[in-house]
Amino acid sequence: MKFWRDILLGFLLGAIGVLAYKEYSRSHQDPQLQAALAAVQMQQVQVQNAVAQNTVLKDQAAQEINESRRNAITRAIEQVAPAVVGINVTQVREYRTQNPFWDDPYFRNLLPQRVYRQKVENLGSGFIISKDGLVITNEHVVHNATEIIVTTTSGDKHNAQIVGADYYSDIALLKIVAENLPHASLGNSDSVIIGEWAIALGNPFGLFSNNNQPSATVGVISATNRDFDRNAEGRVYKDMIQTDASINRGNSGGPLVDGEGAVIGMATMIFTESGGSLGIGFAIPVNRIKEIIDVLQAQGGVNRNYWTGLSIQNLDRLIALSMKLSGTDGVIVTDVEPNSPGDKAAFHVADVILAVNDRPVKNYNSVRSFLENEDLKVGDRLTFTVNRDGKNLDLILRLEEMPR
Repeated sequence: MKFWRDILLGFLLGAIGVLAYKEYSRSHQDPQLQAALAAVQMQQVQVQNAVAQNTVLKDQAAQEINESRRNAITRAIEQVAPAVVGINVTQVREYRTQNPFWDDPYFRNLLPQRVYRQKVENLGSGFIISKDGLVITNEHVVHNATEIIVTTTSGDKHNAQIVGADYYSDIALLKIVAENLPHASLGNSDSVIIGEWAIALGNPFGLFSNNNQPSATVGVISATNRDFDRNAEGRVYKDMIQTDASINRGNSGGPLVDGEGAVIGMATMIFTESGGSLGIGFAIPVNRIKEIIDVLQAQGGVNRNYWTGLSIQNLDRLIALSMKLSGTDGVIVTDVEPNSPGDKAAFHVADVILAVNDRPVKNYNSVRSFLENEDLKVGDRLTFTVNRDGKNLDLILRLEEMPR
């Protein structure tokens, strides 16, 4: 026992001696050595600061690179994309059987054409315009629909109801039951600049269903105010915005957006020879959309059963000479029904209509073409330039519903 006690005591005395020697050495070091040690410590601090500063510079450079990748296009897409929806529709379409005997009126009466109805699946795009679930799309996307499913970017699927639809202008307003939804801002299509950026967002070929995210294509505004006469389906497209942003099957109803993230139109149709995009697409201008959806919300549809109460006929050379007119361009009013829109606009028999809304009138067909190919509805006002007793004057006619 004494042996181990002596060993422990010796160990403790040795340790105390080592510590005392270190303390003595520290307090009696050579001043030059102390300065060298201080210099080394300073260099270590400088190295540490340089490393820290280099890390900060790298972070700043990475942030600047990341910011340089962001531009007006990426910001516009980021702003509008959450309001874009995919639309899946079950429709009923009619098919008529073909038979060469129907070219003969006799056999056509004996063997009437048979009509078959078949359910088909269709897809399209749309965009939310209110936080409580109003959605805009093309009427042809939801035409004769028996079921409409709207999918948002959150992945939620909603049964949609048609608030109102206008076949003629190809615009439809839907409603889904939801709250606090992201929604797009409607811009001003009258301020569109040819050559500015245009971004089309939508659901081409149903790709939206893969991850509930819209596809974006980028181009420019190629032209504005493109007018198309009534097509084979009876629709009329006027003041259309032309773009080379790629529009494909499924993009119909999706928004066309400017560089500020405002909706300037709705992708609707393309020119194509093969069925694919050729870089010539057209969008309904948003100002027309706003006008139509206001009516759809209020009435559920657009009343185009209007009348003027005017009877007109072409001018011939004899009539033109008798009225001392310089030519035969224009149409002459032959009758004005009492209490009709024409009567209220103060039309007189023998007035010669020279222009409608500043569009020259050549003959009866030009008037009919104007009335058929304009987006006219009950309540619209038309300005007629007429010649009466050798003087030109403007008459304002408000279209009214055809009396029953």
